Amino acid sequence: MELVQPGLGLIFWMTISFSILIFILAKFAWKPIMKGLKEREDSIDQALHAADKAREEMKQLQFSNEQLLKEAKEERDNILRDARHVKENIIEEARVKANEEAIRIIENAKESIQFEKLAAIHDMKNQLADLSIEIAEKILRQELSDKSKHNQLIERLLNEIKEN
Repeated sequence: MELVQPGLGLIFWMTISFSILIFILAKFAWKPIMKGLKEREDSIDQALHAADKAREEMKQLQFSNEQLLKEAKEERDNILRDARHVKENIIEEARVKANEEAIRIIENAKESIQFEKLAAIHDMKNQLADLSIEIAEKILRQELSDKSKHNQLIERLLNEIKEN
């Protein structure tokens, strides 16, 4: 039963031993232990702060990435719109040039046809005049072969000249 009811000497020596232990711990171990605990607490706080900062940076990067993606999409859309506009302009310019060239070719063809037509008409007139002269020569030879017909022709021509 002595364990349940300790003696006065045991309490005295236990108190002195515990006091010496507390003194030694306070003198030599308490400050390093507290310093270690404080350092660990600080490192945990720093790690938590770094994690929060990293989380904020990730949110910021995600926002930046979304902004960059949005800007890239807008730039792509602008480039595609510009490319379509340039394509339409090139097609329209080609169409206009082709129409102008077609009109020029048609005008040249019409002009050439007109020249050819005038040349053909002139040639036909020359041929007709030549034929008329040949026919007239042949008729005159036949008619002038007889003296009386020759005199009648002269009189008729003189009458026509007087009438004009």
